[in-house]
Amino acid sequence: MTRIALTGGTLYDGTGAAPRPGALVIEDGRIAAAGDFEVPPDARQIDCTGLAVAPGFIDAHSHSDLQVLENRREKLLQGVTTEVVGNCGFSVFPAGSDRQALHDFANGILCGEGDWGWSSAASYLRTLQERARLATVHTLVGHGTLCFAVEAQEKALDACLAEGACGLSTGLMYAPGANVPFEELVRLCRIVARHGKILATHMRSYSQGLLPAVDEQLELARRTGCRLQISHLQAVGPRNWHLQATALERIERAREQGLDVAFDCYPYTRGSTVLTQLLPQEALEGGIGRLLQRLAQPSERRRIAAETLAGMAHGWDDLFVAAVATEANQSLVGMSLEAVAGVWQCDPIDAVFDLLIQEHGRVNILEINQSEANLRQLIAHPLAAIVSDGFYVHGRPHPRLHGAFAHLLGTVCRDWGWLTLAQGVHKVTGLPANRFGIAGRGELRAGFHADVTVFDPLTVGSPATYDEPCLPPSGIRHVFRNGVELL
Repeated sequence: MTRIALTGGTLYDGTGAAPRPGALVIEDGRIAAAGDFEVPPDARQIDCTGLAVAPGFIDAHSHSDLQVLENRREKLLQGVTTEVVGNCGFSVFPAGSDRQALHDFANGILCGEGDWGWSSAASYLRTLQERARLATVHTLVGHGTLCFAVEAQEKALDACLAEGACGLSTGLMYAPGANVPFEELVRLCRIVARHGKILATHMRSYSQGLLPAVDEQLELARRTGCRLQISHLQAVGPRNWHLQATALERIERAREQGLDVAFDCYPYTRGSTVLTQLLPQEALEGGIGRLLQRLAQPSERRRIAAETLAGMAHGWDDLFVAAVATEANQSLVGMSLEAVAGVWQCDPIDAVFDLLIQEHGRVNILEINQSEANLRQLIAHPLAAIVSDGFYVHGRPHPRLHGAFAHLLGTVCRDWGWLTLAQGVHKVTGLPANRFGIAGRGELRAGFHADVTVFDPLTVGSPATYDEPCLPPSGIRHVFRNGVELL
């Protein structure tokens, strides 16, 4: 029997309870004991004096579906031991015969290369068991992927959930999900409810349409009985910031009325997505190839421009190029779209269209989305889990990919005082474990899997910035997953 004892530290058990001094013993991949007791003399001891001992962190909104198979270390370095992938309607299964259409749809978020795709949840989960060594991975079924893969969506969803997927995700701002009728969602969510699993929804709008979007998802939960997780809740754009308080009131009221609804958010005022998100999603019907054909037709280009401008929540100086596919445009990375238009001596909307044409649609952006006051309101809310929403790009990723959890514990909890450290730990451990049905993880409890992150409360933090987003975090001292020391 292998015994490891973490001694002298302060235990943050993941429930949000006040921390307490104590020891933690790991035996054969499980937590044997946590608290005040005499440490077994045969245990290998690790001195954690002055350090916080917490459950391994859970990233409940991740887009690392492919990178977890490569055992990329960006999340491990932050103390993450569990990830929930398949978010925002993008999953790597069930993949049908038309892989190119799926890749055109998802590669901007999943950063995929080559002929990836799994025919079923079971086949992807088997691959995770074989290859993912740094994180325990749970996956949602992406509604967008489901649309591309099969005609019999309800039957396929039912099969995926039976095979072990933890729920359904929607991406209702992305084609094809943007055009899905409400009744189709009702049919799918009844299946989710029957399996006792969760709907994680990227809603139809987070800007001027925020309140109708929230109402639609709440009504979906009422009609079907499914558990509802609103992904990366926020009010985007200064003229919409006032809508957030009302959105929260509606979610709270629904919760009081018996709906199982909560939300998550990432601890930054800027977001990140694909450039095509700015366009009316009808323009993407038929895929990237059809979009580029439309942009080459003057009348269609004018129509798409008018609809894009009418729906804009940002100014052009609030949107920045994060990644492009070609070498020719690498100098644009980090520039605002307004600045790109200045260099190209054209209107910003034409710069957007020309950039999409040159890059065959493969452009990622950063967006200045929300106010600091709104971000604080979200993070401090008792229904909020904190997530990274991080994804990989061929360029400059959002710093949340490298730093979200260390930034939460260091800057948000310690420096800004928006949460106590116990609350911050709870929002990335016990809370998401309960929301997503992740059994045996998220708490320092005897019998649970020995996922443990040890960090220094005085030095934990992330130096990653929007200009230098790939700097590793500080203050994470030890990380165990299933009792194996990974860091």
